[in-house]
Formats: sequence, structure tokens, C-alpha cells
Amino acid sequence: MRRILLLLSIVFVVFSCEEEETKITFSEKKITTAQNKIVEINIPIAKGNETVANNINSSIEAAVINSINFDPDAPSKKQSISESIDSFNSEYTAFKTDFPESAMEWEAQIDGEIMYQSEAVISVALTTYSNTGGAHGNLIISFLNFDALTGQSLKNDQLFNDTKSFKSIANTYFNEKIAGKEEFYFEPENFVLPQNIGFNDTGVVLLYNNYEIAPYVTGLTEFTIPFDELVPYLNFM
Repeated sequence: MRRILLLLSIVFVVFSCEEEETKITFSEKKITTAQNKIVEINIPIAKGNETVANNINSSIEAAVINSINFDPDAPSKKQSISESIDSFNSEYTAFKTDFPESAMEWEAQIDGEIMYQSEAVISVALTTYSNTGGAHGNLIISFLNFDALTGQSLKNDQLFNDTKSFKSIANTYFNEKIAGKEEFYFEPENFVLPQNIGFNDTGVVLLYNNYEIAPYVTGLTEFTIPFDELVPYLNFM
């Protein structure tokens, strides 16, 4: 009996260790360089199953690089985040050389957070603020969704098994959100889903960035649809 209990204990420990190794966890990482003076980046880094974590981290890294890139060919050059930070600083140095009389100081800040994590799906939000001149800075929030089992990025239409029904429900919530403020939106009667759809602890989040459906002064438009109303239409929970 003692041998059996001992064997069971060993098996339990082994399986527990394997589960810990495959579970995806996140820690925050600040990224900068020796040259950097104007860029601040704080993003979540996935750890655990190597393949899954690498897929997630690669997608987050690509989104960060894209957020501060000036060179449209940069993605093909496979820049790192550090190289992109230095490129941003170099662009500012060149700007100051060409326009020494300008008092404008450039800046960029990117912050990432885990919106939602389950055994099926992981949602990450990246908030990017940059200012390279103009009347005001530019604030953009991006949602990144991942299959928790593979780490592969998920497109919005992969989140639902019935996009048409989901859109109909979302339209109702959108109309409630902008009720009394319709005049501030571009063609509110022609509803379109936002580029950013993600998950939080209470439901599915829809977010429209500045200029996406309204002028800059209107700001971001965001609302959440409770899971209870969407269970029949969700591919991931």
C-alpha cells in the first residue's frame, strides 16, 4: 500500500510540474536602449510552453515595432524593438538638424496589459501614444487575440461562429452607447464592427480608435457586451 501511495505521489508531482511548464504566464518588461531618450515601452512577456510563448511574444513584438516605425520597408528588414527605438530617436535627431528652430519634442510610449486569459483565448491590449509634431499627439489602442493552446494570432472573424448575429447584437449596444450623440459620428446608421475586438472578465470588448468612426474631438468609443448574450456565437471562452 505504501509503495502504491508513493508511486501515486510521484505521478501527481510529475504531472503537476508538466502542467506548470505548459501554462502560459506573463511578466512585464521595460525595453530601452543606450541611445534612447524619448521612447518608453512596457509590454507583457509570455513564459511557459516555449512554442506558445514564442508565438505570442513575436506577435506583440511585431505590433510594437509597427507602432513606432517610420520606414514602411522595416517589417521586411526584421527590425527588433531595440532597433526600432533607436530608429525613432535617429529620426528625431534628423528632424532637429533640419529644423533647429522647432521647439517640438518627440515622444512615444507603449504600454501593454493582459485584458483576459482563459484556457482557450488570451487578449492583450497595447496602448500607444506618440507625438511627432502636429496639433496633438496620436493615441491608438490595439487588441491582440491569441489561441491559448497554440499562441497563434486570431483574426476577429475567427472569434465567432456567426459573425452576422454578433454584428446585430453589437449594433444594438453601439446605438445605446452613442444615443443622443449621433451627430458626432460618421454615418452612425451604417454600422461597422471596429478593428479592435477583444475579451475582458465580463464580456467582449469593442473599441473604436480616434478617426475610425468619429472626429478626433469625439475620442475613443468603447463598450462591452456581456458573455451571457454571446455564448452561442463564440468560438473561444
